[in-house]
Amino acid sequence: MEWQFFLSVALFALVMTGTPGPNNVMLTASGANFGYRRSIPHFIGIGFGLISLISLNGLGLGVLFQTYPAIQDALKILGSAYLLYLAWKIAFSSAMSKGEGKANKPMTCWEAILFQYLNPKAWMMSITAVGSFAYSGEDYWWSIAAISIIFLLVQVHTSSVWVGFGAFIRRWLSTSKAWQRFNLGMGTLTASCVVFIW
Repeated sequence: MEWQFFLSVALFALVMTGTPGPNNVMLTASGANFGYRRSIPHFIGIGFGLISLISLNGLGLGVLFQTYPAIQDALKILGSAYLLYLAWKIAFSSAMSKGEGKANKPMTCWEAILFQYLNPKAWMMSITAVGSFAYSGEDYWWSIAAISIIFLLVQVHTSSVWVGFGAFIRRWLSTSKAWQRFNLGMGTLTASCVVFIW
């Protein structure tokens, strides 16, 4: 594998994991509502979820979608419904001060892994990554492993930035009304991601 391979995959991963989407909107909301440290399992789970999707696509799951488009449509419906549910939870979560937040809790690592299976952007990332960058022949599985590791390394950093941004915003949310507006705005942004699914 040449350095151009690693650079190309890293740039693709940076664009895909660093731009706004369901994961990053929810990470920003989590950083603001729960702080950086409590949001770490959330963004670690995203990384492991992406690795599992890349591996499944490496095994040929993307071909299943091409053969049976109804499966992809069903995932879109489930993903949209779950995203709207999460948007509702974010939008109407109670305002929290720095000492609160025990009733509500951030997304766990396991929940974040499972969410990737309902996240159309994650599917698109993994299918495109495997289709565009995987080598053929005896280097196939080495390239799948390299793509997975590069995605994890890049995603952990980009997700960390989004959580940090949310934690940074937290210091200006000093009133209950400010929290309500922020959470409503983040819930609306999360719900708007459904548009990109369809």
